[in-house]
Amino acid sequence: MKKLLAGLLAGCMAVSLTACSTGGGGADASANAESSEPTELVVFAAASLTETLEQIAEDYKEIAPDVTLTFNFDSSGTLKTQIQEGADCDVFLSAAQKQMDQLDAAADASVNTEGLDFVQSDSRLDLLENKVTLAVPEGNPKGIDSFDALAQHFQAGDILLAMGNSDVPVGQYTQKILGYYGLDEAALASAGCITYGTNVKEVTTQVREGSVDAGIIYATDAFSAGLTVVDEATADMCGQVIYPAAVLKTAAHPEAAQAFLDYLSTDEAMAVFASVGFSPVA
Repeated sequence: MKKLLAGLLAGCMAVSLTACSTGGGGADASANAESSEPTELVVFAAASLTETLEQIAEDYKEIAPDVTLTFNFDSSGTLKTQIQEGADCDVFLSAAQKQMDQLDAAADASVNTEGLDFVQSDSRLDLLENKVTLAVPEGNPKGIDSFDALAQHFQAGDILLAMGNSDVPVGQYTQKILGYYGLDEAALASAGCITYGTNVKEVTTQVREGSVDAGIIYATDAFSAGLTVVDEATADMCGQVIYPAAVLKTAAHPEAAQAFLDYLSTDEAMAVFASVGFSPVA
């Protein structure tokens, strides 16, 4: 019995010494502990993504329970400026290519005029497509039923339209629509026919509250706010509305950021986007 106990003790000591000498068990434990450490991802996203990303954040808890998503929703122009000025951001989702291009060194210099280099170009993708729509308040007091009718009311000077500022993608799309109809935005604004919002949510609120006769907003915002859409802009009128997304070079957690960006392209996430009117980019 004494010989048996001695043998077992010697065997245990040998195993212990082998583990210490190789370091294998300790390294694996350290790696597992690191991978399960809580991570906060800061996501800058266009205001029109508010409802969908908040829902996706709830779903993502099941996929990555140790990841906390912190969102900053605003106009893409404001978000671009904040990133440029050094704000912490891991992932950027813009409502237009322009603001992403302005931060991407791989973009054309005619757009990225400041030579900014914030975007991890190999992570960049065209994530979603939206539509620009003409929405009216409850009861549609002006009886507007199309962009053609809107143009006629502008010519008569008897309408008040809410649109986004010129540094906001939805405002830029609206400017293209006005140009399509040969309308002078500055003259219309001076005549009291146009009022502005700093992002699409502000424009949507003005329509919902009935403080304007109509507003040009995204289809997704109209859906989320329960507004009546009377017309949808064609690509000829304002171009295709594409939402690019990318991990930033300044990301504090680039691997976790890429994993979240990958998740946004899954069927599960796309179903949430589709529920309010977004569609995958064709």
